[in-house]
Amino acid sequence: MTKAELIAKIAEKAGITKKEADAALKAFVEAIHELFEREEMLRIPGLGTFKVSVRKARKGRNPRTGEVIEIPARKVLTFKPAKELVKQA
Repeated sequence: MTKAELIAKIAEKAGITKKEADAALKAFVEAIHELFEREEMLRIPGLGTFKVSVRKARKGRNPRTGEVIEIPARKVLTFKPAKELVKQA
């Protein structure tokens, strides 16, 4: 699904215009960015949990040269889906 398709689906389900749905999606994405900067967690029942995790520094290998390189520590945003979204294979 593309962003435009998502906006159209939100507009249809909420009974609002595509312009309003686009503004709502942009506001949601901005809220996620702010959450990441403050290193907070966001739990949305029925959807899942957004959380900031820290990946430790580690050694890696340049696949082209085989040279060992140091990969620095970094913060990443992780998402864990709610039980309702997890399907068994």
